[in-house]
Amino acid sequence: MGSSETALRLSFNEELRKVGVLLDLGGLTPMSRGALVRYSRSQCKVIDGPFAEAKELIAGYSLLEVKTFAEAIEWARRAPFGLLVQDGEEWEVELRPLFDPTEFDVPGEAEKRARRLGEKPGKA
Repeated sequence: MGSSETALRLSFNEELRKVGVLLDLGGLTPMSRGALVRYSRSQCKVIDGPFAEAKELIAGYSLLEVKTFAEAIEWARRAPFGLLVQDGEEWEVELRPLFDPTEFDVPGEAEKRARRLGEKPGKA
């Protein structure tokens, strides 16, 4: 990757930061340095890397805070990832919203838990 491509990517990341939507970004190490944790109903199995070559893997991430999913799609459309793609290749960027903790709770439980955690130690 040339210096102009690097400068364009840095400029895009700086724009995300300046408008206040970039929360975090980073690269991930190769799967050869990773592990898989596979769950079944009765056990949890850890499998150390390296793994067989995968066609699809996550190499990095950007965490954005936007008002709508459509806004996230617009930012992804503007990203300069096309500069990294070789002729005949295609890259994909997967977009996913984060879970809202309330999606895992019985209605009202999140609020009760937050109040409980906010209490001083020693109180019931």
